Amino acid sequence: MPKTTSVYTRVEPELKEQVEKVLLKLGLPMASAINLFLRQIVLQNGLPFDLKLPVNKPLDYSMMSKAQFDTEMEKGLADYEAGRTMPAAQVREEMQRRYTV
Repeated sequence: MPKTTSVYTRVEPELKEQVEKVLLKLGLPMASAINLFLRQIVLQNGLPFDLKLPVNKPLDYSMMSKAQFDTEMEKGLADYEAGRTMPAAQVREEMQRRYTV
């Protein structure tokens, strides 16, 4: 199908530069990359990736209310009871088994 519509957008110059460098390595023009992104939105019926806030920070007990602390403890107990946890020594053994040459 012939391309007859244009999309104009403003982006930060540094971001555009970084994207162009990556796309150059891939041999992919910016327009093609944008078309791929738009087609994926249609195919996925939404964005082709999850949008979520990072959850990298460990929980800080001193910042929790008693109810929040109890909730986190209940989550941990539920994970334990469901068999979704294992002792650190077992994790270490499994890591060595899988990745030691």
